[in-house]
Amino acid sequence: MSFTPSRALRDAAAVEPLGEGRYAVNLSEQYTVVGRPNGGYLQCVMSNAALAEASAQGGPHIHTTAITTNYAGAPNLGPAIVEAKVRRIGRGASFVHVTLTQDGVLTNESLVTLGTLRDDAVPRYHDATPPVVPPLEDCPRSQANGVVNILGAVEQRLDPACTGFARGEVVEKAEIRGWMRLDDGQAQWDPWSLLFASDALPPAPFTIGSTGWVPTLQLSSYIRSVPYGEWLKVRQWCVVIEDGIADERCELFDERGQLVASASQLCLVRFNQSN
Repeated sequence: MSFTPSRALRDAAAVEPLGEGRYAVNLSEQYTVVGRPNGGYLQCVMSNAALAEASAQGGPHIHTTAITTNYAGAPNLGPAIVEAKVRRIGRGASFVHVTLTQDGVLTNESLVTLGTLRDDAVPRYHDATPPVVPPLEDCPRSQANGVVNILGAVEQRLDPACTGFARGEVVEKAEIRGWMRLDDGQAQWDPWSLLFASDALPPAPFTIGSTGWVPTLQLSSYIRSVPYGEWLKVRQWCVVIEDGIADERCELFDERGQLVASASQLCLVRFNQSN
């Protein structure tokens, strides 16, 4: 199997069929944080395998509408094997179990729900409010620094009120707000790439003094609509932090002000003794 290095998310998360539900992937350095593959990027990989395997078995669906991933370990960059097992092909939804392994060791496991979202769908009920964020020109772009490599593929502009953690400042509310645009040289947001967007913001515990160690235990992402426009307005916040575990939520709104995706995450967290 050969891959051409690419900044594009589609290329970096591409899977190649090996037969009998097994797929090969080459995990990309472009989509890493502190040297490890980003959780949302890994969900894109798992989604690709689920969609490919369901399609091979006659499934009609073209989108991942929900995915829950357990992060049993942090995979290394480079080759890995993704195995997809279809649980059910249905008319309205299909279900696929997906695992990612390296050298026979399980690193990630996902339950994937597949469906088909319509471009012209109109919400029957919508009770979600976009966060209040300063205009784009008042939110400086976050810079890739060799530590958060995903910032080379997504333009992230955070509300300055939420970025004091970068200067060692601590506030009372664990919340990050801002704008995001896919900047991978190839595409705009679509239902599939929203899986990456759901885990692309800095961890919300940063704002209240956590250390940089915030590994994800489990991430669930829900894709509700085909996004419109280039920019997402995003909010990520903690509901509760207790016994070294943070319960974090994320909401993503498109340029219509419509909620297009949301996520819920459990992650480990540490704090300096002074915080």
